[in-house]
Amino acid sequence: MLLKHYFVEKIAHSSYILAGSKSCAVIDPQRDVEVYIQAARAMGVTITHILQTHLHADFISGHMDLAAQTGAKIYVAKSAQCTFAHEPLVEGDVIELEDMRLEVLETPGHTPEHLSYVVMDTSRSESPVGVFVGDTLFVGDVGRPDLFPNRAQELAAKLYHSLHDKLLKLPDYCEVYPAHGAGSLCGRSMGAKQTSTIGYERAFNAALQLADKAAFIKSLTENMPEAPDHFSRCSDINRKGPRRIAELPGLDELDARQFRERVADPGALVLDVRGYHAFGGQHIPDAWHLDLNGNFPTFAGWVLPTDKDILLVAEGYQQAVDANLWVRRVGVDRVVGYLKGGMPGWAVVGLASRSVPQISEEVLHGRMSTAPALQLVDVRAPNEFANSHIQGAVNIPVADLRGRWSELRKDLPTVVICSSGIRSSLAASILLRQGFEDVTNVAGGMTGYSAAGYAKQCRVCEIPHGSRFVVGVQDQETQ
Repeated sequence: MLLKHYFVEKIAHSSYILAGSKSCAVIDPQRDVEVYIQAARAMGVTITHILQTHLHADFISGHMDLAAQTGAKIYVAKSAQCTFAHEPLVEGDVIELEDMRLEVLETPGHTPEHLSYVVMDTSRSESPVGVFVGDTLFVGDVGRPDLFPNRAQELAAKLYHSLHDKLLKLPDYCEVYPAHGAGSLCGRSMGAKQTSTIGYERAFNAALQLADKAAFIKSLTENMPEAPDHFSRCSDINRKGPRRIAELPGLDELDARQFRERVADPGALVLDVRGYHAFGGQHIPDAWHLDLNGNFPTFAGWVLPTDKDILLVAEGYQQAVDANLWVRRVGVDRVVGYLKGGMPGWAVVGLASRSVPQISEEVLHGRMSTAPALQLVDVRAPNEFANSHIQGAVNIPVADLRGRWSELRKDLPTVVICSSGIRSSLAASILLRQGFEDVTNVAGGMTGYSAAGYAKQCRVCEIPHGSRFVVGVQDQETQ
């Protein structure tokens, strides 16, 4: 038995290869599946099984592409009512993979159709060696049950049963292989460690210490972080079967004049993925800004319209390719081109542009005391704002600003701030699209403001939306 682990940064998604000597299974594959095909080839095994723990809400799964390229069968819960060809599973079903046996548990709660797979390495023992828990159990946390309208109480009760009457019945030494880690919004406070054991979670997972069912349900149905817009879309796409990547639009290379012609189409939008300082210096009017250095895929799925073609502005071709990969992972499939030569190419042909002034924390502090008519908008999450904020700031989370911009005054100078300058730059682009003229971004955000000694440090800013913000972690493999 060989286990390989793959971790996708930013969306904090974990997937796995479970291999024998000739064949293997892929559990909860990411959308771009070449990583598994290459790994199987290197190991000299054939991908024969694709196992889904549930209909993932925060990303598009690669089950259709992987099945098409390998001929492997897809295994998913019968209750998911998937419309693509698959092997439907129910409680008690068994999947044989050489000397390994995977026993199916129905573990609803995070989603209604959720499964877990208990693994036995029968060449060594009939006892469970590990369990693929999907989003039922995490390191230090459990799956959130509030993603389905008006079903949070019901699903929280089912989650309690799935945990206490099923997963916690497994032996303490049984390893836990979750589908997400720190940084995902599928839980509230996941730990940074990517695997665990049943015994360790039984002893130290805060949610599992709530033995009282009513207290457990209450803890998971109150004060939960907001679920991004794409969560409901992704689940439905995964149920129907995502379009294969080969069927998606290509990335056309457009010079400035061609780009301008495409931008003029009301069915298109501009997405600028450069750093926030570059966007602030010069950008195309009415462009959306999502800094690729931040939690780019989450906010792309959260705020971008899904009914328009997307034209990218990037630092170069490779950055445009990277951005397209990330947005496809969250179901934004209509990227059709990028601006050849970037903003320098746009500028040299004399086309219109805009800018967003970037100010330091020192300048902001001075303006707050000398400009009483200043409108300061803090676009962090409510728990970040509650932990530390500037007196007089208005808190509107950046995703909410799409609809709540009307609560602000267009006739006042508007300064936007977040924890770093990244989300606030997105906020600036939203306000500019709505006709605000005087918009300024705070470079460094509340992190810099507190470092300069103007406010206490925001501890929650280190874990936006209630879970750790993981960036810069490369795909990993563990044996």
